[in-house]
Amino acid sequence: MTSAQLKEEIIAYSKDIGIDKIGFASADPFLTLKDRLIRHRENGYESGFEEPDLDKRTEPERLLPKARTIISIALAYPSRMKDAPQSKRGDRRGVFCRASWGRDYHHVLNEKLAQLEAFIAEKVPGAKSTSMVDTGELSDRAVAERAGIGWSAKNCAIITPEFGSYVYLGEMVTTIELPPDTPLEDQCGTCNKCVDACPTGALIQGGQLDSTKCIAYLTQTKTMLPKQYRKKLGNRLYGCDTCQTVCPENKGKDFHHHEAFEPDPENVKPQLLPLLSISNREFKERFGSMAGSWRGKKPIQRNAVIALGHFKEESAVPELGRLLLNDPRPVIRGTAAWALGEIQTSEAVALLEQGEALEEDEQSLKEIHEALNRHEVS
Repeated sequence: MTSAQLKEEIIAYSKDIGIDKIGFASADPFLTLKDRLIRHRENGYESGFEEPDLDKRTEPERLLPKARTIISIALAYPSRMKDAPQSKRGDRRGVFCRASWGRDYHHVLNEKLAQLEAFIAEKVPGAKSTSMVDTGELSDRAVAERAGIGWSAKNCAIITPEFGSYVYLGEMVTTIELPPDTPLEDQCGTCNKCVDACPTGALIQGGQLDSTKCIAYLTQTKTMLPKQYRKKLGNRLYGCDTCQTVCPENKGKDFHHHEAFEPDPENVKPQLLPLLSISNREFKERFGSMAGSWRGKKPIQRNAVIALGHFKEESAVPELGRLLLNDPRPVIRGTAAWALGEIQTSEAVALLEQGEALEEDEQSLKEIHEALNRHEVS
């Protein structure tokens, strides 16, 4: 069997197991990417979630000796939800981004890649392969771009002609030499809608992201959210879709190819108030299968508190007061103080005054003082 014939068999098998798109790239070092990553680090744009070793991120042979080919795969996910519950006064809801709808995509793509690895091992005994999804060393986007899956867009996503940017990416490094595909030309042109629409200005310019300002990153942090981002967070509990929803290439794109990615409306647009008292066990049972749960309940609860403050939801005051006065976590107490300061009912102010007398954490006490000062000024 020639390498071209093997490639065609791999493509056919990938379709049989539900992979929406597959591409092939050489395993040569990503030299241009390495230069970009060095500048990215020097500018302080890293999130801290990345693989710190830039050589591993850009030299596939460090991950698999004698690597010759990288196979990139893409699975499409839905952009629209049926019967989405409405957020309204007295019943406010938060939202998980589309990349956290359904079952955690890491597991789904890893299962597909494992099937692909087994198929290749059967066809070429002795071939070695290693796969990764998102949390691996390689840049999924750089691999997908080289493999012709799509072009690297100004919103730092891969845009495929078929599915827009609503795709999950994964890759397999293998010792088999297979004919590479041709990368697609950048088709963003003069469009700058994603850069202009980014709520925090995290898209510095087309294709460059300051991760520390990105709402998708900020929703995953566990510390006090910097003040300048709280109102911009809105009711987002995990992730942000703005730079995708404004993209003209995504207009009309909505694919429901995989049952695993179908959202449970009550889980991806959950009521905010119940989240404030949810136990670790309840959180794991309800949200544990979703990608957005990986940092645990604390960031989600903090973001829910911010969302209630954003909505100025008066019905939340008693529960926010409970957090302010009784929660053992300073970040949650301080965030509750901020939210009560946004709501500013007489009950909210009274609770802040109680908190002021009890609070011992310096940062939380500062939040209480600032919340009370906002009341005095208003």
